[in-house]
Amino acid sequence: MDPNIEKRLHQFIQAKGLRNTSQRNAIVESIFSSDEHFNADELWDRIRKTQSRSSRATVYRTITLLVEAGLLHEIDLGDDQKTYDPNFVESPAHNHLVCIDCGKVIEFEDAHIQLMNDCAARRLGFRPERQTLKIEACCEQLRLHGRCENLISARIQGKRLPKQR
Repeated sequence: MDPNIEKRLHQFIQAKGLRNTSQRNAIVESIFSSDEHFNADELWDRIRKTQSRSSRATVYRTITLLVEAGLLHEIDLGDDQKTYDPNFVESPAHNHLVCIDCGKVIEFEDAHIQLMNDCAARRLGFRPERQTLKIEACCEQLRLHGRCENLISARIQGKRLPKQR
């Protein structure tokens, strides 16, 4: 885990008058050991497989604490579920491309998009604080070849898939 994240979390926990716990540390380690986006249930499943001492409530409280500390970003990738992005600290201006067929999420940055958003906000009398862009697209593999390895892998792993339109 990035030492900067660890330091910021420790300072935030101290400022809130909380104590450090091994369960919370294991959850935080699990979150930041991967670049994958997740929802609370997916994280709970991951934690349950590796650490039996943490409860679902501890997972939810830790997510809330990390969002409040500005270390984890809550994003809307569809399906009416809160999704969390652990890559927000390292790259706060990144955007998301979401495949509506297989649910794969690809992060990207584009200076042109950032400049366009900045110009639009300033032209309308605002100062931009953060920006996010979500593009929903159809999977080329599925369209061209009739099958998508990401879709097959997602089904095998039991990951949630986008709702069919």
